[in-house]
Amino acid sequence: MDKTIERLVRPNILNLTPYTCARNEYAGEARAWLDANENSLIGGLNRYPDPLQLKVKSRLAELRGVSPDRIFLGVGSDECIDLCYRVFCRPGVDNVVALDPTYGMYKVCADINDVEYRAVPLNPDYTLDVDRLLAATDDHTKVIWICSPNNPTGNAFPPSVIEEAARRFDGITVVDEAYIDFSPHGSMVDRLPAYPRMIVMQTFSKAWAAAAMRLGIAYASPDITGLFNNVKYPYNINILTQHEALRLLDEAPAVKITAERLVELRKALAAELMKLNAVKKVYPSDANFLLVKVDDANRLYNYLKEQGVIVRNRSRVNLCDGCLRITVGNPDENSLLLEKIKQYGG
Repeated sequence: MDKTIERLVRPNILNLTPYTCARNEYAGEARAWLDANENSLIGGLNRYPDPLQLKVKSRLAELRGVSPDRIFLGVGSDECIDLCYRVFCRPGVDNVVALDPTYGMYKVCADINDVEYRAVPLNPDYTLDVDRLLAATDDHTKVIWICSPNNPTGNAFPPSVIEEAARRFDGITVVDEAYIDFSPHGSMVDRLPAYPRMIVMQTFSKAWAAAAMRLGIAYASPDITGLFNNVKYPYNINILTQHEALRLLDEAPAVKITAERLVELRKALAAELMKLNAVKKVYPSDANFLLVKVDDANRLYNYLKEQGVIVRNRSRVNLCDGCLRITVGNPDENSLLLEKIKQYGG
């Protein structure tokens, strides 16, 4: 293992003897599976799934231009997030640094794992100050979280800024790219060989339209994905999810077209929202949602909820005073939203 990564790993994880099964030790189709005490009299779902999801990883590797051993699959991005804490952060000792505002699960997982969470405010225009981010770190900082495009602000950070943070920080830099398919900025996956301590997370929940499937992806060095595989539960991705993922990967060109269509809908929705009296500002977005500043966020949120139009009230989040986060819907949903805001007084 790379010494720069080894020094960051919790000692108990480094010394862990992981659970293994015969499926880890045998690749291919056996004539008789007699290793796992399954019910051999009823077919269908009686067999345990591939614990390493090799077919899915092979297809993803082709699509993203990486080797399969650089891919970890988790139960949603949440499992990937949680594993960053469980592998690298000693409870009650280490800390992580994150942007503020950003995706809330980073802090929830920090609290669950008893790890100090240090929030560093973005600039008022939602840009990232690398110097201020790194100034919050110390010898016990194991992870920096960078969500790009960021949630809830919607903006992506220039790759050069992310690279600067990764280059100057001697811990683990996690780049969460859940919304990258809607952004003109390229993915950091291509830069992984240059940054062995970087983890890039993506998901099937957004552009792939498979949020119900709960499948997250972490791209990283084989050392890091190996550690994640040691710590995860043996059969974390069920066979139904693996089959559906393979089906979706066959539709990659159509997914790209759909993402492009959502970007066009985003632009159109932003333009129409700006015509409404209740709307004060629509922030630039590289995601499939818009952060919208309105005259009275709480009142408009409650009104829309009464009308059966559910958005996210972000007005209590740092730097998002008076803001609603609105997902770009289909044309009918967007029209309904605009109609209801007009009736509200826009």
